[in-house]
Amino acid sequence: MTDVPANASPPSSSVEPSLHRVMGPWLLLLFIVGDILGTGIYALTGQVAKQVGGVVWLPFLVAFVVALITAFSYLELVTKYPKAAGAALYTHKAFGIHFITFIVAFAVMCSGITSASTASRAFAANMSSAMDLGLSGWGITVTGLVFMAVVAAVNFRGVGESVKANVVLTCVELTGLLIVIIIGLWAIGLGQGDVSRVLEFRSTPDGGMFWPVIAATTLAFFAMVGFEDSVNMAEECKDPTRNFPRVLLAGLAITGAIYVLVSISAITLVAPEKLAEGETPLLQVVQQGAPNFPLWIFGFITMFAVANSALINMLMASRLVYGMSREHVLPPALGRVHRTRRTPYVAIGFTTLLAFALITFVGEVPALGGTTALLLLCVFTVVNVAVLVLRRDPVEHQHFRTPTFLPILGAVFCAFLTGPWTGRAVVQYHVAGVLLAIGIGLWFVTVMFNRATGVKPVDPDREDFGRRGPKN
Repeated sequence: MTDVPANASPPSSSVEPSLHRVMGPWLLLLFIVGDILGTGIYALTGQVAKQVGGVVWLPFLVAFVVALITAFSYLELVTKYPKAAGAALYTHKAFGIHFITFIVAFAVMCSGITSASTASRAFAANMSSAMDLGLSGWGITVTGLVFMAVVAAVNFRGVGESVKANVVLTCVELTGLLIVIIIGLWAIGLGQGDVSRVLEFRSTPDGGMFWPVIAATTLAFFAMVGFEDSVNMAEECKDPTRNFPRVLLAGLAITGAIYVLVSISAITLVAPEKLAEGETPLLQVVQQGAPNFPLWIFGFITMFAVANSALINMLMASRLVYGMSREHVLPPALGRVHRTRRTPYVAIGFTTLLAFALITFVGEVPALGGTTALLLLCVFTVVNVAVLVLRRDPVEHQHFRTPTFLPILGAVFCAFLTGPWTGRAVVQYHVAGVLLAIGIGLWFVTVMFNRATGVKPVDPDREDFGRRGPKN
C-alpha cells in the first residue's frame, strides 16, 4: 500500500490502472493458507483443552464449519463486487448508513489490535521458554510491550508487503505445525502418549457436553481468522470467478485439517490440564513427544510466526485508521503522514497506544484472542445479512452465488456465538465495549468538526477504508 499526503484527493477510478493478475491457483492457495495460520493455534490450544478436555479437536472443527459457511458469503460478494473489498464496503453497499459502516470498519480495526496484542503475549511467552528466561507475570507483559514498540518502529519506518514474502512466512508457520503433527504421529506409532484422550470430554456439574464445546469454539474461532482478508486478492487472481472459490474453500479445508491433526497430536502427548498451563502449549507437546528435539528451534519458529501476525495486524489497523480519517469519519489528525517516512505516524501511534493498554490491563491471551473472535463474529453476522440484502442488486457479469440457506445459517451461527450464553468471559465484552466506545466518541467528535467546517463524509470506495482484515 502506498501512502499519500493527507491533503491529497482520492484518485479518480476512471484513471486507475487495473491490478496485474499474476496469482495462479497454487500461489493463491499458499497466500490463503498463510493468512489463516498463525497465533491462534500456537497460543490457544491449551485454553481450548481447558474448556473441553481431550476432545480439543472438536471446537476447532466447529469453528471451521462456521468459518466455511461465512466464506461462501464472502465468495458471492467478492465475485459480485471484485473491486469493493472488505466487510465495511459490503456493509455500506447493502445498507448505505455511514455510522453502521464506520462501526463495522472500526470493529475490524479493533480486532486487528486485539489479535496483535495476543501475538505479542505469545511472542514473549515463547521467547521466555525458548531462551529459558523464566519470565512470568509482569516479565511477560513488559516483554510484550517492548515487542509491540519494536513493531511500531518497523511500522513507522514502512514495510512493503508482497506475495513472495507471504509464501516464505507461510512455509515457516506451516513447518512449526507439521513438526507437532509428525512428532505426535511418531509417538502414537511407538505406542507413546494416550490416544484414548481424544474422545474424553471434561466433566461438568450437569454432565452436559454442548455448552463446553460452544465455549471452547468461541476461542478456537480465533484460529480461523484471516480467510476473509484473502478476498482482497481476487482482483490479482487469474480467472477469479472460476479459481478463487475453489481455492479459498481448499485453503480452509487444509488449515482445518492441520488444526485437527495438531490438536490430536497435542492431546495425545500432553494431558489437557497440563496443556492448559502457561501460554506455550505446543512447546510442551514438542518437549514431551521428542525430548531430544532442540526446543529452541521450535521456539524461534513460533516466535517468527506470531511476530509476523502482530506486524501485519498493526499495519492493517494503522492504515485502516488512516483511511477512515481520510474519509472524514475519524478526526483529520489521525490521517497525517510523516514527511520523510511517508507513513501514517499519528495512526500508528494511536493504534500502538491501544495495544499497549490491552497488553497491560487485559494481558491474558484467552481474553485478547476471545475478544478478537467476538468482534469478528459480529462483523461476519453483518456480512452474512448483507449478502441477502444485496440479492436485490443484480450485476451484469457472472459471479459465484451461494445457496440462500447458507448466509441465513451463517448469520444465525455467528450471532449465536457472540452471546453470553456461550460461556464467553465477561472481560471480552468489556474490552470490546471500551474499544468501540472509543471509536464512537471519536465519531461524534468528527461529526461536530465536520459540521463546523462544512465537510461531509464520503462514500468508502477506496482501498484504505476496510480493505484489510485481521490476520491471526
